[in-house]
Amino acid sequence: MNLLLLLSSALLLFNKLVSANADSVTPEYGSGRNLQRETAAAQLTCPRNEKSVFAHFMVGNAYTWTVAQWERDMAIASNAHIDAFALNIASNDRNLASSISHAFEAASNSGFKLFFSFDYANNWLKSDVLKYINQYSGNVAYFHYKSKPFVSTFEGPGSSDDWVDIKAQTGCFFMPDYSSLGAKEALKLGVADGLFSWAAWPWGPIDMNTYVDASYRDFLKGLPYMMPISPWFFTNLPQWDKNWLWRGDDLWYDRWEEALYVQPDLIEIISWNDFGESHYVGPVDETDEGIFDALASAPYNYAKGMPHATWLLLLPFVIDLYKFGTATVKVETAVTWFRPNPNSAGCSDGGTTGNTASQLQIEFKPTEIMQDKVFFSAVLGAYADVFITVGGVDLGAKWENKPYGGIGIYHGSIDIGGHLGEVSIEIKRNGVSITSSHGGQITNACQGGIQNFNAYVMGSSAPLGTSSTPTIPICGLNCTSGSGTGNFKQICEFSCGIGYCPLGACFCTGMGVATLPPSKNVVGYPNANEDANYLGLCAFGKSAINPPGGVLTIRPTSNFDILKSKLDLNNQIHDVQILLKQSKVGRVVTRPPDDLSNLQSKMLTVYQLAITAIVLLNTVAQYLVCHWRRRQYLHLPHQAARLAPGMDCSKVYAALHATLGIARSMLVPVLELDL
Repeated sequence: MNLLLLLSSALLLFNKLVSANADSVTPEYGSGRNLQRETAAAQLTCPRNEKSVFAHFMVGNAYTWTVAQWERDMAIASNAHIDAFALNIASNDRNLASSISHAFEAASNSGFKLFFSFDYANNWLKSDVLKYINQYSGNVAYFHYKSKPFVSTFEGPGSSDDWVDIKAQTGCFFMPDYSSLGAKEALKLGVADGLFSWAAWPWGPIDMNTYVDASYRDFLKGLPYMMPISPWFFTNLPQWDKNWLWRGDDLWYDRWEEALYVQPDLIEIISWNDFGESHYVGPVDETDEGIFDALASAPYNYAKGMPHATWLLLLPFVIDLYKFGTATVKVETAVTWFRPNPNSAGCSDGGTTGNTASQLQIEFKPTEIMQDKVFFSAVLGAYADVFITVGGVDLGAKWENKPYGGIGIYHGSIDIGGHLGEVSIEIKRNGVSITSSHGGQITNACQGGIQNFNAYVMGSSAPLGTSSTPTIPICGLNCTSGSGTGNFKQICEFSCGIGYCPLGACFCTGMGVATLPPSKNVVGYPNANEDANYLGLCAFGKSAINPPGGVLTIRPTSNFDILKSKLDLNNQIHDVQILLKQSKVGRVVTRPPDDLSNLQSKMLTVYQLAITAIVLLNTVAQYLVCHWRRRQYLHLPHQAARLAPGMDCSKVYAALHATLGIARSMLVPVLELDL
């Protein structure tokens, strides 16, 4: 019995030691070091001064341009509050030297900025890369980041060794797109100062989310991240074996809203003028010689007569909101977009697929990806009604997304319902028309008998009599709606809806001011075999309100308030054996069931305590080793995905914490036994 008392004292003493360090290792929601309850979203921070927005510019599509033509597009981009063009240059681009010269002359004249994005689809010689950076990095128009000339790429991880010398000789800040490797492997190459992701489009028949962005942020561990934003993707270029689409639909609105939540260091729009992939946001001057050369092998010119530039009308407000945390509505705008040929048109799909096997994706029929809808967004200084017609028929459109406080970007979509004809959009406030536009046709007539999956974009704007500014800046908002995939869906919808929407586990779909329930100071842990992304969600959900659907299994709390479970004998022994083998907790073990005989009860209790003691010693050793190894990381928020590999002690701590609770719950009946 003295041995039992000694073990009891040791357990209590060790619990105090663990509790003293709990703030640095436990995933408990409400911890000042870990999950910030005060802001409800640890990822959401106020904007920083060096935030910038770029547009990816295909220099090869401007090989005939004069300085004046460059100045024209730079003025349009500047009015949209875009800071610079990322000059995509391929080693085999026609008139490359003269095009770059004209671009920098125009930028110098316009006060605009440029930087190089080397396209490694055609390999670059290290000497040529050095030549261009050294020649132009000192130009007044060259964009600098963190006081260094900024350089990016499209792919090229096979030439990463070149950049050791290039960086040494140019002093550049290198942020490549090595998306073919993913963030983790790209960083292993050891040359990137930050990373640019090319993953700007959703997979299959789903809308875009931020899981890839979360992966980059996690692996970068504080290094800068450049987030991609694109409105559309459709390509049919047999010359390059390209013939697929990814869902566009709501993407232009969704992606900017995601950027406001993610708050990346930089943003790059894909693209300004890539007509072959249909994601251009710049103007289409069809008088330009060679502007559609990229579509020479296409079965039809799917970019001709398909303007996109009115997408830019939304950018001054949203870019200011991203960069500065607040923005002012001085001009109200309305933009709408749609495909000219509905799925019901009966035209050939031209062999186009949704997704592409060339990127190891499951392919769908285009009709399973693209929706027969009209999509519309508006920047408004106050609420107003939206009206969409097709062929003169009012579709009964309503806003599906509204900004918190009523000032900002509104968005919605409406099914065309089989209607054909000219499309119009009108915004009215109190019955008075504010702005309207019409044009473009939804028709069953397909060019060459092949359905055009590109978007037709139109819009208009009107001055606002009295400018309006949101009362709360972006950094004062948190998530008020969100979701997740798979098993994360239900718990994310619950937690995001009341203000906690962690990247990596969930994605936010709406922001506002959530009314958070008071903390109950109760710790929740994920089930034994679940991944670490559940840590914060379980901690938050258990501390706030029990989430629906029984998603959480309650764990022992920090004050050993053990959940009493009705478990059969085999399950109890099985759970302790799992602890012994894996140092993980399957469920809480409590006193033996009441229906056991007295002898069975005694034997089971002593057996459980003995096994638990062995597990405890093993777990203590693991905890001490892990805690020692991660001391240098204690300043980081405790999210497993953000810790260095091998430094995540959360599962060890969870096992230790639960094992202590189990052991303590076992001691009481053991002390009561008549041995």
